Amino acid sequence: MGIVAGLDSSPDFTRIVVCDADTGAVLRQGYAPHPLESPEGGGRPADVDPQAWLLSLGEAAGGGLLEGVQAIGVSAQANSVVPLDAQGNTVRPAMVGGDKRSQVAAADLIDALGGREAWAQAVGSVPQTAQPVTKLRWLARSEPEAAARTAVLLQAHDWLVWQLLGRPVRRTTDRGGASGTGYWSAATGGYRPDLVELALGHQAMLPEVIGPADAAGTTPEGLLISAGTGETQAAAFGLGIGLGDAVVSLGASGSVMAVHPEALVDQYGMITSLADATGMHLPVVTTLNAVRALRGTAELLGMPDLESLSELAMKSTPGSHGLVLLPYLEGERTPNLPHTAGTLAGLRRESMRPEHLARAAFEGMLCGLADALDVLRGRGVDVRRVFLLGAAAELPAVQAAAPALFGTQVVVPQPADYAAIGAARQAAWALGVSQGTLDPRTPPVWQGAVAQVLEPGEELAVGQAVRQQFVSVREQTHPGAL
Repeated sequence: MGIVAGLDSSPDFTRIVVCDADTGAVLRQGYAPHPLESPEGGGRPADVDPQAWLLSLGEAAGGGLLEGVQAIGVSAQANSVVPLDAQGNTVRPAMVGGDKRSQVAAADLIDALGGREAWAQAVGSVPQTAQPVTKLRWLARSEPEAAARTAVLLQAHDWLVWQLLGRPVRRTTDRGGASGTGYWSAATGGYRPDLVELALGHQAMLPEVIGPADAAGTTPEGLLISAGTGETQAAAFGLGIGLGDAVVSLGASGSVMAVHPEALVDQYGMITSLADATGMHLPVVTTLNAVRALRGTAELLGMPDLESLSELAMKSTPGSHGLVLLPYLEGERTPNLPHTAGTLAGLRRESMRPEHLARAAFEGMLCGLADALDVLRGRGVDVRRVFLLGAAAELPAVQAAAPALFGTQVVVPQPADYAAIGAARQAAWALGVSQGTLDPRTPPVWQGAVAQVLEPGEELAVGQAVRQQFVSVREQTHPGAL
């Protein structure tokens, strides 16, 4: 069929993979950091000139990387907002996903519509700090002049696709990206312009939502550009997950997502009902505490890194000699306990050893994510295997405990930029449809991710006992929280 490219514009870098459109085999790769200035105190900036994304893209594509490519797919950081004026110029720098300024705005919006359940029914999610809809509320309150000039709203991948196509009159997005905005419903497949007005103070032009296999357009040189999508959806597509699969991501915070045939509405707001990149749905449940609980424990025990903490934890046994750590160090979202703190229970003289605390940290993190998995299972989501992502997924203490605590097969894929691969797969799908060789309802079948497969085996009963110990402490400490 040809050669395609996938472009992943993350918060820190651009990565490009060039793939065989039929098999998905990676032929060559490009990489470039984003030329971003850190804010005072370090960390990632909340405001970014989107031209930085283009500069990084150009650098990553240098040296003839895209020679022979027939189609490009774009994946980009989620929850960014690029506000444009009526002429298509940026009103202000893009507001990106890590922006924490809109906490008050999120609470204001929840009250303004009549509570969490009203939002869940309207768009399948409750406003959170990262979401575009809350950024619009912050903009209206904090920079009213910029808000008044805002006429068009795009996200990062929408803006990049539009730029690659030469800034045409038509602006597009995909279901996956639209579903994270807080003003598009995956259940109805439609925008809620009234929620944009509620947040921004007036209506704005929103990009057309096109299908998973549709092309956003063709460049003057004849290069097809597919719909694009957010990083979460692209990574799921690159991994090749389907019904029965869940993905558990181990970052500082954690997330659990699974493929499901329908949108889920959760009145408590624990489930964010996203659309995926294939026409299905991708309900997501997040925890505020994952690897940050491991890092905190490592610091407490004087361990130099997580590898050392894992080695120490392996000297203990399942159940950590009765120690249970509820890892709610930053409050928690699942369960919804924003103002709580962590709890260490089961202290006895024989359990007060460093290796048992190390093991309890790993078990507490994984049990918290198992709680998130159970939120999805409780809504009828089928979970037959779990893909475990993140650098911590490689740690022996994680791999030893995860299958039994999750109660299912665990797959640890070889590290790769699955978002870029997913973007390339989307490009291959759109190219195949345009050539008449692929069905718009069925994506191309690519090689699966190289992975390590872990089975719960004989440890299942022990793992479930450990899990029950965690649940018992949670119920005693926070009755009825889940």
